[in-house]
Amino acid sequence: MTPGRGVGGWVFLALVAAAYVAVAVAQPELGLRAWDSFVELLQRVAPALLFVWLLMFLVQLLLGRERIERWLGAGSGARGWLLACASGVLAGGPIYPWYALLADLHRKGMRAPLVAVFLYSRALKLPLLPLMAHYFGWRFVTVLALLIVAFSFVSGAVVMLLERRWSLVRRPAP
Repeated sequence: MTPGRGVGGWVFLALVAAAYVAVAVAQPELGLRAWDSFVELLQRVAPALLFVWLLMFLVQLLLGRERIERWLGAGSGARGWLLACASGVLAGGPIYPWYALLADLHRKGMRAPLVAVFLYSRALKLPLLPLMAHYFGWRFVTVLALLIVAFSFVSGAVVMLLERRWSLVRRPAP
């Protein structure tokens, strides 16, 4: 267990494992189907998890706390906001593996509003833009893309206001 974190995640994992065991004992056929479904999901998710763990390793290796604070911290200014937005647009794959990387960056000094900008701007999927343009036209796609980018900054600003007022996000450990 990581210092400073609760045991809630481990309790949840134990409850889910116990539920799987109970189902497997009570209804072996259903338990086998549930296990097969779990293995299939793990096979789909594993590449994304490995990719994000590799990114986390590279962040640990190449980006120290000072650099992250300079690029994405309190003094990053507009450059940090633009970097968070561009990174979110370019980030691919499912969202849940990115949470671990963002949490690591947050612990190293990334501001919570920039996390919000990153997460919101992920709605803009560059590989899908030509397909969307085929169905809706380039004018619609351009306006929608600009709105997604603009509202990613709005969501970051809202998080910044909420963070100031109610200390919305836990402060990273020094």
